[in-house]
Amino acid sequence: MDTLLALVTDPTAWAALVTLVVMEIVLGIDNLMFIAILSKKLPEAERARTQRIGILLALVLRLGLLGTVAWIAQLTQPAFTLFGHGFSWRDLILIGGGLFLVWKATSEIHHHVVPSDERSGAGGTVAQLTAWAAIGQILMLDLVFSVDSIVTAVGMTEHVPIMVIAVIAAVTAMLFAAGPLTRFIDGNPTIVMLALSFLLVIGMTLIADGFGSHVPKGYIYAAMAFSAFVEGMNMLVRRARSKQQEHVG
Repeated sequence: MDTLLALVTDPTAWAALVTLVVMEIVLGIDNLMFIAILSKKLPEAERARTQRIGILLALVLRLGLLGTVAWIAQLTQPAFTLFGHGFSWRDLILIGGGLFLVWKATSEIHHHVVPSDERSGAGGTVAQLTAWAAIGQILMLDLVFSVDSIVTAVGMTEHVPIMVIAVIAAVTAMLFAAGPLTRFIDGNPTIVMLALSFLLVIGMTLIADGFGSHVPKGYIYAAMAFSAFVEGMNMLVRRARSKQQEHVG
């Protein structure tokens, strides 16, 4: 009780909490894009329920990992050396997650670029994703981001309650944002390719980080924000032209 009271009255703890909440929400954007794109392959009646289950299970996963903070911190210690470079378990998780994300983004780009009749001729129609398969992929990717964010959080604060509150706040924001983001992507098909490109870049960043070449996330998110701004301007131009053609017609 005294420890909790000390945290509540400590300005440093509040600053760490705000920073962690913002960081978790920003990292959650990657998850949300993946969830929104993955949901498009589900029957419309199952999308919202699958999103909620996936995000809530991700919350359980993150809280479970927070219970093993000491073990998570040890994941940064080199496990073996290959070609003169020491690899930790965190590195291997990032590399594996990055490869999965690159593969998934590439296959989805191929799915959207290649016409459906050509896909059918090459090997039958594409099977529709099941709800539990989608949830499994959501959890797989969330495990990668969770380990990365928890390792970062450990470097920012040693207080587990602050980490727990930050994770709950971020996942709550994801629950409220998942539906609107999915509807926005459904209503703007060009956004899908942009989001897949973002996921491809994030996957390559995870792989590079796993091999010891750290890319500051600020640069990545700044590039993503600029690309989103340009696409937003293009959307406004397309809508203006569409309204002009309607008036002319």
